[in-house]
Amino acid sequence: MAATYKTTTDLPQVIPVFPLDALLLPGAQLPLNIFEPRYLNMIDDAMASDRMIGMIQARGGDDRERPALAQVGCVGRITAFAETNDGRYLITITGVCRFALGKELPAGAPYRQVQADYVPFAADLASDAEPGLGAAEREPLLIALGRYLDRRDMAVDWEAAKEAPLDALVASLCMALPFAAAEKQAILEAEGLAGRAEVLAALLNFDAASGERDDDDAPPAMH
Repeated sequence: MAATYKTTTDLPQVIPVFPLDALLLPGAQLPLNIFEPRYLNMIDDAMASDRMIGMIQARGGDDRERPALAQVGCVGRITAFAETNDGRYLITITGVCRFALGKELPAGAPYRQVQADYVPFAADLASDAEPGLGAAEREPLLIALGRYLDRRDMAVDWEAAKEAPLDALVASLCMALPFAAAEKQAILEAEGLAGRAEVLAALLNFDAASGERDDDDAPPAMH
């Protein structure tokens, strides 16, 4: 990604957006199952151009068809595509850079399009972003993760967690664990990898300290 998009000027200034309760982080991969007609249309158009789509969370509101949008999202590139026999698209989006929400364009397509401001998040494009991150950020995160998993009777491959690159570990946990929309947004808006690790650890510690468990909401064990 960094070799293709070296500066924010390399990125499209107007992007289609997919309002979804899912978290895409720079450098991470998000698999999606697309079946709604307007988003099938969006994928068709993206595949015919630059393959770029903005993932952003909806803020709710009275209009269910066009809900208010969060102020920060993440643009990604479609890096895998397959079509099923029943007309669905199975795609993978790889996060490229976060963006601040700009003006929304008048409806000219079934899906929504916005102006994207990448300048506040230009560091997302750095190929060697935040060198030196490691044990100091990993240890408190693993401690918090252990407390979280204990409370929910979940398991994890600890050897893999200890050996995985910190950015991959943070991204996989942020995207896999059942965080609320506001918590996902806090992770997305955190400053850099160190900030995401810190916010993630804080959320895990808060959950572990809550003292109550909702068994119906507990996800299956991770192995």
